[in-house]
Amino acid sequence: MTVSPRIVFMGSPEFAVPSLKALSTKYTIVGVVSQPDRPAGRGRKILSPPVKSTALELDIPVIQPDRLQVAEAMSQLSAWKPDLIVVAAFGQILRPYILDLPRYGCINVHASLLPRWRGAAPVQAAILHGDTETGVTIMKMDPGVDTGPILSQHEIHIMPDDTAGTLSEKIANLGATQLIETLPDYLSGNLQPHPQAEDLATYAPMLKKEDGQLDFNQPADDLVRRIRAFNPWPGTYMMWQNTHLKVHRGHAIPGHFEPGYHLVHQGLPAVGTPKGILVLDEVQPPGKKPMPGKAFLTGARQWQYR
Repeated sequence: MTVSPRIVFMGSPEFAVPSLKALSTKYTIVGVVSQPDRPAGRGRKILSPPVKSTALELDIPVIQPDRLQVAEAMSQLSAWKPDLIVVAAFGQILRPYILDLPRYGCINVHASLLPRWRGAAPVQAAILHGDTETGVTIMKMDPGVDTGPILSQHEIHIMPDDTAGTLSEKIANLGATQLIETLPDYLSGNLQPHPQAEDLATYAPMLKKEDGQLDFNQPADDLVRRIRAFNPWPGTYMMWQNTHLKVHRGHAIPGHFEPGYHLVHQGLPAVGTPKGILVLDEVQPPGKKPMPGKAFLTGARQWQYR
């Protein structure tokens, strides 16, 4: 009789929830490690990571250390006696002594076709750089940042209207399915990891709020990709009357205007770039809800005068 391996799951955001749920239907999850509760939103209300909330619904014990290296976290990990650690968007680096703790090691559900887009923001990077496809990689972790050998991969097309939000959801669900399909052969020894091609590696750094500012010296097509890539976070914005005007949706059209020049195109606000015009389909002025560009223009009578 085969004994189900004892699995510890590490993850924090919504992206990791499908993998946790899928794993819980097939295996014994003895514990979950997630990031601490943190303030979020305009009211700075303390919120739990989605993975913690899901684990509690599944009646799985949860710990939330600031750092995995603290004695209490290491003590609990040892007490759980994991045979395998599964990681999905956890947000902390695993040190070698944690990687070596379970007999089957640690495996990661990563949101790209490694070695392309290692790092913290692979979904955003794929859209931002105009990739036509991305996917999910199940990899065995090593001390590097997403440098471990690959167990399996699955591709997905990036649609022209995909945002980081919609694409992340697709990859999260794909990753959960791929994880469940990969684990049996890995645990039985029938699937051996193979190394990544280092010469093909690219890196997707962590995003910052200021990355969202639109630079109208860039082509309109590039700005449209930035808007999609940074939706929902960190979001994109432009300066308008000394405030941040958030831009949620836009499209590019051919045209020749001075970079940054404001105009109206078919009843919508638009901005010139060196190559093409960026039309603002949906914006959000400070203190207001998102609105169609046409509605914004009714209260922005000086739009064409910058």
